[in-house]
Formats: sequence, structure tokens, C-alpha cells
Amino acid sequence: MPVYLVQHGEAKPETEDPLRPLTDCGREGVQRVARHAAPLKLPVSEIRHSGKLRARQTAEILAAALAPGRDVRQMDGLAPGDDPGKARAVVESAVEPLMLVGHLPHLSRLASLLLVGDSGREIVRLRDGAIVCLVKVEDRWLLQWILTPELASVRS
Repeated sequence: MPVYLVQHGEAKPETEDPLRPLTDCGREGVQRVARHAAPLKLPVSEIRHSGKLRARQTAEILAAALAPGRDVRQMDGLAPGDDPGKARAVVESAVEPLMLVGHLPHLSRLASLLLVGDSGREIVRLRDGAIVCLVKVEDRWLLQWILTPELASVRS
């Protein structure tokens, strides 16, 4: 079963807007990723996001394209400085494919915790607006693929 970790899109600096919504470029990057991912029919049952505006906006854009089975909702434990162990427990107990939209360094630490059991080792470097797909095979997690806004822009 897959889990999708998503770094929110590019956000405005705090000096420009303390709420840090997505920039126009950030919104477009997430929309490119969403348009690229939609025909893949990713099995996403639910999208959860941190309480920060930029994560909610990113989750809403992805939900519009991916049509998860349930509503988008906020989840505690996805903020930048949160302990990745809390999100790991949610991922490990999930019975359906889940998408988590959050922040650095938390998502990088979560990916490392799932992949190698050590949140302090950077294994995956997330980018603004990118989706990282991890799959559980037997008793371990594997990196299946990463889709960045730049890759979603490439035409075949």
C-alpha cells in the first residue's frame, strides 16, 4: 500500500504575508504536479495536511485533481518541527492509501524514519510541490518514485 508525502508548494515569505500562502509560482507548480498525477489514477483514499495555510492550499489543489475518497482534512503532527514518530504511527496504522501534505524538515525526517529507521539521516530531499511515493513491502518501506514540478513540466 502506498503513502504519498507532499511538500507544500512555494510560499510567500513571512515578511510579505505572515500566513505564508502559496505564491503564484507555487500554486502553478502544484497544479502541474496534480495535472501530471491525475491520469495516473493514484490510489489516494484521504489527503491530510498540517494546520498551515500553504499546506491546506496544496492539499486542496491535489484533491481537486486526484479526487480522494474522503474530504481533505487537517492533521496534527505535520508541522515543520513536529516529531516524525507521530506521523509514522498514522502511516503505519493506515489501511488505505494516504497522502500527507506538510513541511520540511518534518517530511524529510519522516521519510528517513520510514525508510531506514533513523529520522536524523537525510535519505530523500523533498522539493516544493513534490510528491514522494513510498510503498510498504512485507515489513519495510521502499521509495517507489518522486514527482517534482520540474519533472511534471517535461513533455514526452
